[in-house]
Amino acid sequence: MGRLLVRRVNGAPSPRDGVRPAGGRRPWRLPGSWPVTVVEAGFRLVARLRGAPALHPRGLLCTAEVEVLGDAGAPWGVRWLDAPRQYAATVRLSRAAGLPRRLPDGLGLAVRMEQAAAPGQPLDLLLTSSGRGRVTRRLPLPRADALDGPYSSLLSYRVGGRDRVLAALPRRTGQAPVHGDPRSLRAALAGGPLVFDLCVGTADGAWRAFAVLTVRGPLPALPEETPDFDIYRHSAPGFAPGPALATTRRAAYRGSRAGRRARRRAD
Repeated sequence: MGRLLVRRVNGAPSPRDGVRPAGGRRPWRLPGSWPVTVVEAGFRLVARLRGAPALHPRGLLCTAEVEVLGDAGAPWGVRWLDAPRQYAATVRLSRAAGLPRRLPDGLGLAVRMEQAAAPGQPLDLLLTSSGRGRVTRRLPLPRADALDGPYSSLLSYRVGGRDRVLAALPRRTGQAPVHGDPRSLRAALAGGPLVFDLCVGTADGAWRAFAVLTVRGPLPALPEETPDFDIYRHSAPGFAPGPALATTRRAAYRGSRAGRRARRRAD
C-alpha cells in the first residue's frame, strides 16, 4: 500500500501519474488541456475547409453606428456607457450553419465599435438569435426571420461589476420577413436601415437599453470575409465577457482564425 502512495518507484511511473508505459517506449500522458486542444484543432480544420469562419461562414458586412443613450437611470459604472456618444461601427449579419435561406438557422449579429474600448481600441459584441424569457435568452434559437426576436450574448458579461446578459432587440420597421442570408439582407437594407436596441438584462428580468444600433448598408466584401471579431481581445474596462467557457471560446476563436489564414496561404 505504501508503494502506491509514492508517485515514482525506482524512476518508473506510478498509477497516480496517469501515464501508461508500453514496451519501454516513452510513457503516454493525456494532457489536462486536451478538450481545449481538440476544440481549437476542430475549428481550425473546419475554417480551413470552408475558407471562412468555422461558424457563421457566410454573412453580410455592413456600415453602422452605435449611439450611446444618456438616460436618467443610475450610472452604469462603465466609461463608454456613461458618456453619451456616437461610435462608427461595422456589423456582420450571418447564419450559423449556412442552411438554405428559408429554413430556420442560428442567426448571428457581430458588432465592432471603433474607439469604444479606448482611444484606438475597438469593442466587439457577438450576439446570437435567442429566446425572450429569463431562461431562453441564454439559449440559442434558430429563426427564419432576422427581425423576429432578440439576439443575445447567451453567457453573462461583467457590466460595472454585475453579471448581466446583453441583447439586441430589433425594431420592426415595415419590412416583410427578412431571411438572414446575404441576398435577403441586401434587399431589406435597400428599403432602409435595420435598427436594434442594445440592452442589458436587469436583475428583475427586464431589459434596460444602453444604445441604439443602426445598420446602414453593405460593404464591398465577399460573404465569407469578416474582421476577426473577438470579445476577449476587444473588450473594455468594466465591460467584458464573464469567465464561463472563456478558455473554450478563446480556443475556438484561435482555431477559426488559424484555419482561415492557412486557407488563404494555400490559395
